[in-house]
Amino acid sequence: MSNKAEGNEELQQVNEALGRSEQFIEKNQQKIIIALVAIIVVVAGILYFRHGYLAPREKAAQEMIYIGEKYFAIDSFKVALQGDGAEYIGFEGVIDEYGATKTSDLAAAYAGLCYKNMGNYEKAIDYLKDSKASDIMVSPALVGAIGDCYVELGKPEKAVSFFEKAADQDNELLSPIYLMKAATVYESLGKYSKALKIYECIKKEYPLSQEGSDIEKYIERAKTKK
Repeated sequence: MSNKAEGNEELQQVNEALGRSEQFIEKNQQKIIIALVAIIVVVAGILYFRHGYLAPREKAAQEMIYIGEKYFAIDSFKVALQGDGAEYIGFEGVIDEYGATKTSDLAAAYAGLCYKNMGNYEKAIDYLKDSKASDIMVSPALVGAIGDCYVELGKPEKAVSFFEKAADQDNELLSPIYLMKAATVYESLGKYSKALKIYECIKKEYPLSQEGSDIEKYIERAKTKK
């Protein structure tokens, strides 16, 4: 009997809860509908932006940058950067025209490298810092390129931080190269203890690299100067 009473009580509580829910819905029906419509509009807008707007622009940007890569490969840096005056709008044009695409990040990286090769190191740094390329092979090379620009600008203290950051990516090919550059800068600054530490790191971590093959002479030189 008590079980039946408890069951009836639970059923009554459920009915009361449902009743309150129905009352809430009836009272706030208009607000709920507006909220649902707003969600649908936002979702539809995102889908349109990705597939109806962004995807075609991404494809167009990729087609454009493919032409630029050809000019870059033959050292036609000015044309690669600014365009050929015909159909190709240049890496800078890709950045301006297709700024919301991932390809524009790659265009910024190329633009920075073009300016670096043309000797405009300040502009090169600006573009390289704007680039958000995250590929494991590309990223350290771009960071290291910023270091190269600071060396050319006579700012070794800034350069060495970028070389160390590039080396910190733990890339078997690139890390020893940028470690060597960092050590060379430290030697130019008279910081032989730091240079020695890096040379010993190359010997230990990258003995089979080109830099590691003759690292002993650099270690001995740093020890002597230290």
